[in-house]
Amino acid sequence: MIATMLPDFEKDFSGKFWPNHKSIIFMKERLTIIQFVEKYTKDFAKNTFLWEKSGKEWLPTTFEQTRIEAHRAGAGLMALGIQKGEKAALLSEGRNLWVISELGILYAGAVNVPLSIKLEENNDLIFRIRHSDSQYIIVSGTQLPKIRRILADLPQVKKVIVLDDLPEYQENEIAFSEILKMGDKFLDEHNDLFVQRYESVEPDDYANISYTSGTTADPKGILLTHRNYTANVEQARSIIGVRPDDRMLIILPLDHCFAHVAGFYTLMSYGASIGTVPAGKTAMETLRNIPSSIKELKPTVMLSVPTLAKNFKKNIESGVKAKGPTVWKLYNFALNLAISYNKEGYNKGGFSQCWKKPLIALFDKLIFKNVREGLGGQMRFFVGGGALLDIDLQRYYYAIGIPMYQGYGLSEATPIISSNAPARHILGSSGCVVKPMDIKICDSEGKELPYGEKGEIVIRGENVMAGYWKNPKATDETIVDGWLHTGDMGYMKDKDFLYVVGRFKSLLISSDGEKYSPEGIEESLVENSKFIEQALLHNNQDPYTIALIVPNKDALNTYLKTISPELSPASEEGKKKMLEKIQEEVNSYRKGGKNYGSFPERWLPSAICILPEAFTEKNHMMNSTMKIVRGKVEKHYADRIAFAYTPEGKNIINKENIASL
Repeated sequence: MIATMLPDFEKDFSGKFWPNHKSIIFMKERLTIIQFVEKYTKDFAKNTFLWEKSGKEWLPTTFEQTRIEAHRAGAGLMALGIQKGEKAALLSEGRNLWVISELGILYAGAVNVPLSIKLEENNDLIFRIRHSDSQYIIVSGTQLPKIRRILADLPQVKKVIVLDDLPEYQENEIAFSEILKMGDKFLDEHNDLFVQRYESVEPDDYANISYTSGTTADPKGILLTHRNYTANVEQARSIIGVRPDDRMLIILPLDHCFAHVAGFYTLMSYGASIGTVPAGKTAMETLRNIPSSIKELKPTVMLSVPTLAKNFKKNIESGVKAKGPTVWKLYNFALNLAISYNKEGYNKGGFSQCWKKPLIALFDKLIFKNVREGLGGQMRFFVGGGALLDIDLQRYYYAIGIPMYQGYGLSEATPIISSNAPARHILGSSGCVVKPMDIKICDSEGKELPYGEKGEIVIRGENVMAGYWKNPKATDETIVDGWLHTGDMGYMKDKDFLYVVGRFKSLLISSDGEKYSPEGIEESLVENSKFIEQALLHNNQDPYTIALIVPNKDALNTYLKTISPELSPASEEGKKKMLEKIQEEVNSYRKGGKNYGSFPERWLPSAICILPEAFTEKNHMMNSTMKIVRGKVEKHYADRIAFAYTPEGKNIINKENIASL
């Protein structure tokens, strides 16, 4: 018996009607992804599922056409020789053929190993392809050079399947179009074998090996089953819903678990459609294609992560500023008015605030409607995942009429654990916990804590991974008696709403053994100072905490010109002035400073290391979800950290900091 929606509706903040997801009847069957796809591609056969730009036009592919292409791909892979349970790595930009390739792999009874296009061809790709035992690689033409350069190091690979038609292919390469032709022939001659293969797949069979973002030297392969995926879609539907006429532009990579489930599979279950951003020749070119894709496809819902949310806001405000100081002042007045009215969303308005409502409606028509046009004009809301989205950004998007509902999850949970939604939301929270799923907050001894107390977030449900591929030790440490220990710290406000506040496992330890979370201080330093681009604290039972800071050199140069125009930013005296300014920003959290009282003073940094470069994916100090990889930063800057614990290094004006500017 499959889940159905009862005709029960409630209004969201805008007055529109949405399904009341408390009325969902959950699936009784434990579906495989194949059964799931077969069901929904038949239920919504004539609906558009995929949008892809060809030339200047966005072309639709229906649910029925998607199923037909998936059958062709799966049968073609069987004809090629792929066996049930074998692994196929998939390295491609987001596109229709990414979706068809994954479905083809699964219909053939095999396991997809999705790989990030951000990975370099050296150890990053070689490790994952070898470790996963992938015998086939499906790759786009753009990514093919990476594979060609490392193929000699991958003797287990039997065939490289190229998604794009090329003038010529090397040995062991074949065009995906040929796979589809082989699939047509196989379906004509052996359709019974194809059906037998995909019907033999069980709910607990592996669907994906999804590798972690490289927060350790050897990334872990997360084993996700067919049932992990279909269960998490059911869970996601318990808190947030879309309509069959909704369109999502997927701007996150499809190998990203959040885009994979919250985008691809969840929208399929609603009969809605997804589009992908046209790939450019470079990563920057693809990023530049996002704004035009939004304007052309006019999505109604999108997924985002904090970095993208900040970029969208920055672009919006640059456009408003360009219209002159009067419009800028009016915009800020309207924004502050709406923020004060909305509060945390669930408690917006009230009798004392009612006079603001007509003014907000007027400003919405005059200002915010035009702002929304920059995002296609039809966007109703974002769903945010990845790192924590600060409450000011949540308030901002809520005010302009495109709420960004923060959610929380991790790949080991396939990934959705909680989310805010139109029907139920509290800005600043990580949202309502999905159902059915068990959740508890535990202290360092594993003891369950009451509501309101912070500890590690621990969950149990059908969305919990099967384990880590070839890593039983890590599996046993992470899944204990069926409970997944997330390594994230948070608390439950009540039985429904979760608040994520940082990493549980990345607690710093002071010399007296006291443990504390650094994230709040790090985020505050960046948010409250235009001179600090990135910040990371370090203390491993050391005499004091130090801050590793990436400075905003442009802001510091501007500051220097203002206070000492006669000094060059390249001069030693100029650099000393800049370092003094950064020290002043950090000191603002101490007694007498504007931010005093935000954090216990004993946790604040007593020494500062100014770093010569930013934390990026390229230098491996930031992972693909835009989180700083603490261990890699500490390892890379071990000498600078050691220097900061010397008398000379404790003074911000030192030779290393001067050299870094």
